[in-house]
Amino acid sequence: MKEEFLSRSEDSVRQVENEITILKNLNQKNIVSLHGYGENGTVVKQSGRVISNLVFVEMEYVGGLLFDMCQSINAMGEEVGFFLGKQLLDALEYMHSKRVVHRDLKLENILYDENCELKIADFGFATYKSIDQLKSYRGTFSYMAPEIKEGKVYRGEQVDVFSFSVILFVLVHGIFPFKEARKDEFFYNLLMTGQHDKYWEQVQGKNLSP
Repeated sequence: MKEEFLSRSEDSVRQVENEITILKNLNQKNIVSLHGYGENGTVVKQSGRVISNLVFVEMEYVGGLLFDMCQSINAMGEEVGFFLGKQLLDALEYMHSKRVVHRDLKLENILYDENCELKIADFGFATYKSIDQLKSYRGTFSYMAPEIKEGKVYRGEQVDVFSFSVILFVLVHGIFPFKEARKDEFFYNLLMTGQHDKYWEQVQGKNLSP
């Protein structure tokens, strides 16, 4: 990471330090592994130019993005959803048992290898230990729990599970369940007002298991 990136704000530095602290204490097959880090990294450009004294984070190489897989395949059905979803749940259960919450779970932050084994990555917004009374505005709109949007105090485990549910819906059905979890968003409002039959009709999901 170039110094210009880390110098942009204290937040940038804190995110990198936070990710290192969290990942070096996690060891689970569905979470990307941290192999090393330091402040004396060197990069040799294709032109032959050498850039030295870089902050670096060395992580395992996994492969593709789950987001790209979803774009190319679209709806994967319930059996594949179960297969992939269970991996994410196993990772969440492990993280939460370690008092770690991700707070930015999304398709773009999940990798997969040649065996379709998933790896959760990008822990820049994650936090640990004190995870039950959080206030920071973190996440990505389409996956973000309503309590974060509304500026309420929230439990980290619950917002991770909310984001997981959005991901699972996309895996199974090929579309997002709603644009955002806001009361004035059409699809989310149908769910919140109990209009479930109308919701499933609108998203063409009548054939999904209840």
